[in-house]
Amino acid sequence: MTLVDTTGETVSRKTILITDDSTALRAMLVSIIESLGDFRIVEAANGFEALRLLPREHVDLIFTDINMPDINGLELISYLRDNPNYRHIPVVIISTEGSRGDMEKGRLLGANEYVVKPFDCSDLKNIIEKYLG
Repeated sequence: MTLVDTTGETVSRKTILITDDSTALRAMLVSIIESLGDFRIVEAANGFEALRLLPREHVDLIFTDINMPDINGLELISYLRDNPNYRHIPVVIISTEGSRGDMEKGRLLGANEYVVKPFDCSDLKNIIEKYLG
C-alpha cells in the first residue's frame, strides 16, 4: 500500500499477513505488531484463506501457525515456495510445536524463522526489523 505523507512524499506501509486459526492469538499478534510500528495487517484463519488473500494483497511478511484446518502452515509454506509470485515473501512459523524435528521440517520447506509459543515480544520485534527494516 502506498501513502502520501504531509510533505507530498510517497510512503510505503509494509503489509504483514497473520495466519492462525486462533482468533485470540491473531488479536494478540495484531496488538504487538501495531505497537512496533505503522504496518498494515491482514489476517487469515488458515492456509486456504491466506492463499485466497495473496492475489489481492501485496504482502511483505507472513506469520503462520502450523496446526490449522484445511491448509496447514507447512502446506502454505510449500505452496508459497513453489510459486514464483510468492517465493520471495519471508515466512515466520509461530507454533507450539517446538521439537527439533518440527523446526527442521519448517526450515526445509522454506520457513525463514521459527518461533515457539510462548514467545517474547522482542522476538517479533527483531524478526520484523530483520525482514522489513
